[in-house]
Amino acid sequence: MELRRNRRSLAPGVLLLAFGLSLLLGSPGMGTSALAGAALLTGGWITARSLRPFRFRIGPDGLDLRVARLNRLVSWAEIGAIVLDQPARAAGATPPTPSLLLVPGVGSTIDRPLTGRSPVDGRPALVLLDLADVRESADEVAAELTRVSGGRFTDARQGRAESRQGEPEVVAEPVFDTALRGYEKRMVDDLVLRGLDVLASGTAAQRQEVSAELDPTTLTVALRGYDMGQVDAFLERLAAALANEPDQPEQPR
Repeated sequence: MELRRNRRSLAPGVLLLAFGLSLLLGSPGMGTSALAGAALLTGGWITARSLRPFRFRIGPDGLDLRVARLNRLVSWAEIGAIVLDQPARAAGATPPTPSLLLVPGVGSTIDRPLTGRSPVDGRPALVLLDLADVRESADEVAAELTRVSGGRFTDARQGRAESRQGEPEVVAEPVFDTALRGYEKRMVDDLVLRGLDVLASGTAAQRQEVSAELDPTTLTVALRGYDMGQVDAFLERLAAALANEPDQPEQPR
């Protein structure tokens, strides 16, 4: 199965380029020139992104890719897992589009930055593809990966949908907004993942130990990080849940 690039952003990019050129050639002036320059830069970036080379073939030998700075066949032996993920929707926001994450296997030669994290087990992952960028539906992609991946594929949308039926959904998948100055995202992700793991299956001693670690003052502030108020509130609720006895769980909400 070969995925086809969705080029719906090409037309807006070309229109912005045309608008910028018309301003530049029509009415000279400092303000007009600045607006024309912004339109040309934005339109050029959108157009170039839409026209850049793309290849994504799913086959019995693996994934033949030209995405995520990979330009080769990645065999199934190099892939520990491939996950179709769809983050939970923030309140009032439009639903995010599904994306494909690749968790390298043992001995894999993939050397790209692993900026994602598997929602299944928390392992670092390579973000391969936002499915909004292709014409095929998420269900079509999931069906083909299920057929040829040799058991490596997981559709994490199923698990998220089931978790939304009960209260633990907020516990399993906290959603933090990005702020101009906020907590460093990787540190927060690691801390929350550790807390949720212990909440689910930890001993009383482990709960006490991790609860003491949920101190926002130990987190680094980054230029673009997670909203500090949201993180503080969630860590407070998580610490309270960890303080309860394992046989009388209280879930933060």
